[in-house]
Amino acid sequence: MHNFRKLKVYIVAKELVKEVYLLLDSFPPKERFGLNDQLRRAVISVPSNVAEGLGRSTNKDKCHFMQIAYSSLMEVLAQLDIACDVGYISFEKFTQLEQLIIEETKLLHGIINKFKE
Repeated sequence: MHNFRKLKVYIVAKELVKEVYLLLDSFPPKERFGLNDQLRRAVISVPSNVAEGLGRSTNKDKCHFMQIAYSSLMEVLAQLDIACDVGYISFEKFTQLEQLIIEETKLLHGIINKFKE
């Protein structure tokens, strides 16, 4: 029933959420309803869509939700890139998070390809 919680694609997505949520505490207060809020919604969307997709009955539906998770992941990458550009996070922190995003991208592509077979 809750098998998705043991899958690496979900575990890595949750790790990314944790890292981003902790990082958002250091953003300036003026970003509370801007980049901070947008980034929070995008990053939580990744594991949420993985879980929802894996709960679907058809492979087509599963793929659809994994693709939504991937799209949200790309949104997170863009927003972190911007946060780095404006000095809210260091380049080193950006690079660390980018590595998690790359890992999650590979996992999502793998599961999408599996469901397309």
